[in-house]
Amino acid sequence: MSWNDHSADQQADDAALDRLALASPLLGATGWIDGLARLVSIDTSATPGSYSGDFADVLQDMFVPLGFSFRRLEVPPSVLPGTATAPRINMIAGRRTGRRVCSIYFHTDTLPAGQGWTRPPFTLTRQGSRLYGRGSADMKGAMAAVWAALRAADAVGLGLGYDPVLLFCTDQDRGLHPGLRYLTAQGLVEGHVMCLNGSAAPRVWTGSCGSVRLTITIDGRQPRPPGSINPIEAAAPLIDRIVAMKAEVEARRSQSPPPESGYAGGRAGLSVSSIQGSVEGMGSPGPCHLTLDRRYAADEDFSAVLAELQAGIVEGARRIPDFQVDTAVTGHCAPVIDPDKGPNWARWKQALSWGFGFAPGSFRHWSGSDASPMGFAQQAGVPEVLLGGLRRPGGDPYGADEYTTVEDVEALARSVLAYLSDVAEVPRY
Repeated sequence: MSWNDHSADQQADDAALDRLALASPLLGATGWIDGLARLVSIDTSATPGSYSGDFADVLQDMFVPLGFSFRRLEVPPSVLPGTATAPRINMIAGRRTGRRVCSIYFHTDTLPAGQGWTRPPFTLTRQGSRLYGRGSADMKGAMAAVWAALRAADAVGLGLGYDPVLLFCTDQDRGLHPGLRYLTAQGLVEGHVMCLNGSAAPRVWTGSCGSVRLTITIDGRQPRPPGSINPIEAAAPLIDRIVAMKAEVEARRSQSPPPESGYAGGRAGLSVSSIQGSVEGMGSPGPCHLTLDRRYAADEDFSAVLAELQAGIVEGARRIPDFQVDTAVTGHCAPVIDPDKGPNWARWKQALSWGFGFAPGSFRHWSGSDASPMGFAQQAGVPEVLLGGLRRPGGDPYGADEYTTVEDVEALARSVLAYLSDVAEVPRY
């Protein structure tokens, strides 16, 4: 490379840095709060499957003017949970110029609003810098942040070093994650993945546990003698055995805990997450259904985990010999292993530092206990996953009065803007 070539490259990078500096103050003027209000106004609750294509229409209205082309993919019934009563729509939105791809992941559905709200859950309510509404933190606020970042980049002519491909997935059905699971099975996830349902904290994600969900069905033989117990009552001895197994499982520790995490994210766990019987007043109870969630660490073998669960259930079933006990695997996510081992995390850390104002030395390694659909991405050959988002440590994005803040959304937007830009090195905080 000649001196003139080097000088031209330096001038181009200096110009890109100038455009990045110009784009950042424009984020607040992009109208992202109005965009977020439109997203929050649509109830995309995952249960009982009330997902609407109206949400897909709003996303297209927002991103198509930015040059994105959309592809809608309906999740086949074979991938959907039994509670779904409406189609689930995945969307892939791409803006391609031939550069390397960064896939940006969002789940579009939320948990139901539930009880306890003091503000309307499907109306974005601003109080000071707080923005209340279901999905504001997880993860409609992240969609608004990416939209704002791309609008600001276009406004100042800031080039991108990556082609962003947006993955809008129906994944809030825990244990199944049908959206990303389906896209990875079809080979539709490219490049590396930026996952934005994480926290607004200086963390480096070292992975997460896997999970397996089992549904147990207890059904009595008909007719039952007068005075005999019913399937709901019969569940008690079986639950006793599961509780004993829970103590055994949770006494274990992973042999490979994540370094510097300060958190036992690799710890195994077991819980009875739901029990369903007959509706009151419908006479003799019908079958009883128990749902078990087993969390397992990366150094546990899935086949061994499943075999142990099934053996414990068989042992518990012996305590209720007059009942038929059946089990079915109704969900499985593989662990996420070493998602930070790749060439892009260093740039993402610098982008987060610049966007949020994190001191470079404040980042800590962190491992999650909840299963992540990113396990499907890794199984499909996408090992590196960048994690960021709007959740605040100690907050509850699934509870009543979910909120994010103007500052956090714009900080995430700055981080995404800096990462995707064609700036050779993100400026230091």
